[in-house]
Amino acid sequence: MTATTGDRTFDSLDPATGEPVGTHPVHSADDVRAAVERATEAAEWWSALGYAARKRRLLDFKAVLTQNLDRLATLVTAETGKPKGDAVLEIVLAITHTDWAARHAARVLGPHRVFPGLLGVNLAATLEYRSLGVVGVIGPWNYPVFTPVGSIVYALAAGNAVVFKPSEFTPGVGVLLAELFAEAVPGRPVFQTVTGLGETGAALAGDPGVRKIAFTGSTATAKRVMAACAANLTPIVAECGGKDALIVDADADLRAAADAAVWGAMSNAGQTCVGVERVYVVDAVYDDFMRELTRVASGVRAGEHYGPITMPAQIDVIQRHIGEAVASGRPVVGGADAVRAPYVDPVVVTDVPADNPAMREETFGPTITVSRVADAEEALTQANASVYGLGGTVFSRGTRRAMDLARRMRSGMTAVNSVISFAAVPALPFGGVGASGFGRIHGADGLREFARPKAISRQRFPLPGMNLTSFGRGQAELDRLVRLVTILHGRRKH
Repeated sequence: MTATTGDRTFDSLDPATGEPVGTHPVHSADDVRAAVERATEAAEWWSALGYAARKRRLLDFKAVLTQNLDRLATLVTAETGKPKGDAVLEIVLAITHTDWAARHAARVLGPHRVFPGLLGVNLAATLEYRSLGVVGVIGPWNYPVFTPVGSIVYALAAGNAVVFKPSEFTPGVGVLLAELFAEAVPGRPVFQTVTGLGETGAALAGDPGVRKIAFTGSTATAKRVMAACAANLTPIVAECGGKDALIVDADADLRAAADAAVWGAMSNAGQTCVGVERVYVVDAVYDDFMRELTRVASGVRAGEHYGPITMPAQIDVIQRHIGEAVASGRPVVGGADAVRAPYVDPVVVTDVPADNPAMREETFGPTITVSRVADAEEALTQANASVYGLGGTVFSRGTRRAMDLARRMRSGMTAVNSVISFAAVPALPFGGVGASGFGRIHGADGLREFARPKAISRQRFPLPGMNLTSFGRGQAELDRLVRLVTILHGRRKH
C-alpha cells in the first residue's frame, strides 16, 4: 500500500540513459504522519494474529514475490542500471530470507521457559519477545529489494507494521514491493511505502509513532537519521558503509581468490557495502596472485558485466579516489581515464600508501587496491586498521588458520574461501561495527532486533522459611540465605 499523495512529485531515472522511469509523490511530514497512524492501527491487528497466521501470510507474500520475479527484476534494472541477472539474484535472496523469517519467528521469539536458578526454585521464569508496533525502514538504492527486505520481513514476522521509505533513486521498487505485499495481505495497511527525498525520511525517523528505525546508507546520513530519532528516543539499527578487506594467505587457491576479489570489487559497479575494496596478499604468492588478478580484471567490461553508477554524485568520489590512488601507487588495470560517466571501467592499483584516501574512505565504485604484506598477521593488522568494520574475506586452505583470521578480523561478517557468502545465509546476522553501524538484520538476531524482550516470573509456591521480600523477614531467614549462598558459590575453583 502506498501512502496518500502530496502535491510535489519527482522522477526516478534510468542511470544509463537519464530517461524517466516513473513519477512519484514527495510525501510530506503530514503524509508520513497519516501513514504511521494507519500502520499503528494495522499493527494491533497484525500482532494479534499470532505467529502461525503471520507465517501463512508471509509465505503467501514469498509466493507473490516469486510469481512477480521477472516484473520486479525489470524495474530494479530500470532504476539502478544493474544487469537483469544481478537483479534476479538479489530478489532470489530476498525470497529466501522471507521464507526463513516466516518459518523461524515463533521459535526465536515465542514464549519459552528459562531456569530460575536454585534461589528461585519456587518460580516459573518465562521469556518471550513482544512486537514493537510500527517500524520505519529507510532503504538504499544499490540493492533496493534484498537490503530493505532484510529489515521489512523480519519486522513483519516479529508482529510489527512497517512504513518503508525507499531511496529517491529507486522509489518504484519500493512502491511495487508494498503493492505485492497487499496481494498477500489485502485490505490492511500492514506494509506501506512513502516516497520522497531526504525530508520524507527525516519525517519518518522523527515521527513519535515509530517505535524503531532500520536504516541502510552512508555513515554521514546515519548520523542525521540518529539525530532525528533522538527527539523521541527512537532506537535505530544502522547498516552503514564499509571498506572491506580480502586477505590472501600463502596457501590460498589463487585462482579462486582472484576471481572472488574481482567479483567482490566490481559486481554491481562496486556499489556494494560489503564489496571488496582492499586486498592484502602475502609476499610469497603476491606475484602469482597479481598475474591471475590482472587476467580476470582485464576481462571485465563496464556496461556488459555491470551497469552504470546509479547515484551521479558518487562519480566525483570515485574519480577523486582513482586519481589519488594512481598518483601515489601503480595502476595495473585501468587508470585515471577509467571514468566515462555514467560508467566506470575496472581499476586495479597496487602499492597505494595506507594513509591515502583511496585506502581509508569508502569508494563505492569498481576499483580495488592491492597491497603486498610479509605474512597473514600483517595482512590482518592492516585490514583491521580502518574505522569501518562491515564485512571481510579470508582465502586460506588451512581451515584452522582461516577460521582464526576470520574470527580476529574486525568486522561483523567474514567469508572464508568465498566472497559475501554470509549474505546468502538467512540464519546469519548481518551488520557491522565502528563506522559501519550497529544492530543486526537477518537471522535470529535480526528477528529480536524488531521485538522487545518480556520477562515474567511466576511464583509457584511459597519458599518455606525464605520469605526474603517482606518487611516480616527475620535474621534467621537471612542466615539461611547466607549459608545457602556460601554452599553454592563460596568455593574457589583454583
